[in-house]
Amino acid sequence: MKKLFKSYKGTILLLLGVLIGAICGIVFQSDAVVVKPLGDLFLNLLLISIVPLIFFSISSSIAKMKEKKRLSKILISTFVIFLITSIVAVVVGFVAIKPINLVDVQDNEIIGSLFSTTEEETVELNLLERTVEALSTDEFVNLFSTEHLIALIVVSMLFGIAVNKTGEKGKIMTDFLDSGSEVMYKFVEIISYYAPIGLGCYMASLVGTLGETIAVGFLKVTIVYFLVSILFMFVFYTLYAYLSFGKLGVKAYWKNILPPAFTSLGTCSSAACVPVNIKATKKMGVPSDIAEATISLGTSFHKDGSAIGSVFKIMFLVCFFGTSLNSFWSIGQVLGVSLIATLLVTAVPIGGGTISEMLILTLMGYPVAALPILTIIATVIDAPATLLNVVGDSSCALMVTRVVEGRQGLKVKKN
Repeated sequence: MKKLFKSYKGTILLLLGVLIGAICGIVFQSDAVVVKPLGDLFLNLLLISIVPLIFFSISSSIAKMKEKKRLSKILISTFVIFLITSIVAVVVGFVAIKPINLVDVQDNEIIGSLFSTTEEETVELNLLERTVEALSTDEFVNLFSTEHLIALIVVSMLFGIAVNKTGEKGKIMTDFLDSGSEVMYKFVEIISYYAPIGLGCYMASLVGTLGETIAVGFLKVTIVYFLVSILFMFVFYTLYAYLSFGKLGVKAYWKNILPPAFTSLGTCSSAACVPVNIKATKKMGVPSDIAEATISLGTSFHKDGSAIGSVFKIMFLVCFFGTSLNSFWSIGQVLGVSLIATLLVTAVPIGGGTISEMLILTLMGYPVAALPILTIIATVIDAPATLLNVVGDSSCALMVTRVVEGRQGLKVKKN
């Protein structure tokens, strides 16, 4: 019990803070707005950490990359399957949540006052110009702004590659980037101590201003996500196992998947599940090299639960701000941003969730002041999202085995 509480301590405290904030908002109504500055303080702390967090995390992870001797067929098959299954997760998440009106805020003036949404005069740009504007900036100082996150990510990746290619002479810079990553990890950790208070005050202000509608919206997200997670796990992962090796694959998958599944729920950490998941995947009959490569890479690059969660976050904002989704372009934007926000930052070892949420706000054009809303959603769906992230890697390992080894590639251990 103590180990379970230790694993979920942060989540429990955050949920308590949000719950107490919601209750205070309902009880005190508009008077609860008095604590909004305390919520803004948490938002400001998050925002100032974004730029250095992105730079050090991405640059460091690329700079430290070493060439690993893996069969090219395994790696190519793994990443193709990761991409396909992530697309499936995003589409399923959208289909499940699209018919549901998560939150209905009638007064747009209140939204404008809360989030300072102002109409800015924009210049029409063609597709190529918009792409260049998103990927780059004409002044270095602009990289220190949250308005140019995509450009910052591109520069961070290029800088990491440059350091990596420098070799031994770049070791000092690699150590500096690695040290910067650790410092930012501690910085985010310090901020997280204040998170229950900050999010609680933020929630109290929202509920006090908008009424219980916003609280009901978060409850809807929680319930729907839990249901979608259960259905996705039993339906799609069973289907993936069947497509890989028929009934034998289904039997092998469900006979061995429970240990990593329960470990993910007990620890709420994908990284902590790697040893258990590799062991379980090998017991399914997956060859050792495929199991180790797929599970290890999947922990960083494949997260079905996070992909579905990104869709839920965007759709909550769509309902909250009253955005129209009547065209194929707008629907495609939701699906594309969900996929990018998941795949682009899942390899970031620290702070990936916050970076992903900032990308959602930036690419969808919503105010950064809405970041705590996405943080609350990430908190309430954390456990089932981790479950899907973990057990999804095992199903991918089965499919990679089928591609690499063929129909007879599964070596199930009878004992």
